[in-house]
Amino acid sequence: MKVFLGITGASGAPYAARLLQALSASGAEIGVCISDAGVQVCATELYGDIALPRDEVTARLVEGIDGVEVVGLRDYTTPYASGSARIDGYVICPCSMSTAASIAAGAMANLVHRAASVAIKEERKLVLVPRETPLSTIHLENLLRLRRAGATVVMAAPGFYHAPQTVDDLVNFVVARCLDQLGIDQTLVSRWGQ
Repeated sequence: MKVFLGITGASGAPYAARLLQALSASGAEIGVCISDAGVQVCATELYGDIALPRDEVTARLVEGIDGVEVVGLRDYTTPYASGSARIDGYVICPCSMSTAASIAAGAMANLVHRAASVAIKEERKLVLVPRETPLSTIHLENLLRLRRAGATVVMAAPGFYHAPQTVDDLVNFVVARCLDQLGIDQTLVSRWGQ
């Protein structure tokens, strides 16, 4: 399976890091693209230093993870920018409200927006993981517009019925839901009734 993972500037970098690990463990080939704000959020939430440069954040994020290709934010020569390339799934995790608004408007200011636009126009699986609260009417309307266009919205809102004991358990819940939407088997969280 070939998956595009866009990481944008909403809080929730631990979800992206865990999803990247889980996709790799499943044997997926992953193209990772990080927005400028996404770099700052990863630097802050994962490494505790907002001043880390893009190259260092990216290197730390993908270190030791197999099957990852880092693609540039403005690299439109990559297969993820074209509908003629065969990509099985696209995930934007976390998905900022700015990113959601740009995609909903059909604007393509960077590769994350373009890849999502390709997923929509080609009717491929697109999973958006927003992490914002409270949601304004504008946010809700943009998310509804994206859902109507075919995107799946997986809110970064972990459940508690699996009796989480750690923050990692909460992160795994959301990541497991993303994997389910991509059709990738997961053992991160037991299923209801099991």
